[in-house]
Amino acid sequence: MNELKAIVSNIQSADSLNIIQFDYAGIILTMMGLELPNIKIGSKVILSAKPTHIAIAKDFNGNISLSNIIKAKIKELNNGKLLSSIVLKIKEQITMQSIVTYNSSKRMNLKVADDVVMLIQASDLFIKEVL
Repeated sequence: MNELKAIVSNIQSADSLNIIQFDYAGIILTMMGLELPNIKIGSKVILSAKPTHIAIAKDFNGNISLSNIIKAKIKELNNGKLLSSIVLKIKEQITMQSIVTYNSSKRMNLKVADDVVMLIQASDLFIKEVL
């Protein structure tokens, strides 16, 4: 889970900082990093993010500084005493997991089948594998 097959679409570098853009099924994702793995524009990769680094927004409306904003639907919701595990469906086939506090889940009144937005900071997205 939390793997997206994508294609490198742009690379910007300055000093030792790299901003890499990816195309995942028409969704542009951005990663920020110091090390540039052996990739170039057109390279195929598997991207990932830790479940605790994926935030959820419901009824999101506005601008935000996070680069990666992906529409999703809640497929599963498991509430524990302190944390909630949320399985999200993207583009009808890919599932990603987010872990948020139970209080946040209740405050947002999250339910299975809700439309939400996944938010991932560019520094929290990483290349798991170069294909």
